[in-house]
Amino acid sequence: MQDDHARDPSEPAPHTPGHRLDELEIKASYAEDLLEQLNLAVYRQQQQIENLQGQIEHLRKQLPDRDPATGTAQRDTREERPPHY
Repeated sequence: MQDDHARDPSEPAPHTPGHRLDELEIKASYAEDLLEQLNLAVYRQQQQIENLQGQIEHLRKQLPDRDPATGTAQRDTREERPPHY
C-alpha cells in the first residue's frame, strides 16, 4: 500500500527549522504581492478622486452665482415674470 503522506525527500521534514524557514519565505512572498496589489489599488483610487474633484470644480463653475450668506442662487428679479402670467 502506498502512503498518502509521502513527501519529496529533497524537502525538509515538517517542523524542522528548514521547513519553517521555507514556510516563512512563502508567506513573505504572498505578503509582498498583496502589498503591491494594495498600493496599486490606492494609486488608482487617488487618480479617480482627483478626476472627480476636477469634475466637481468644473460643475461648480457652471452653476449660477450663489449668495454666500444663504447659499441660494442670486437671481435677477427684473427678468422674472410675475406668477399671474
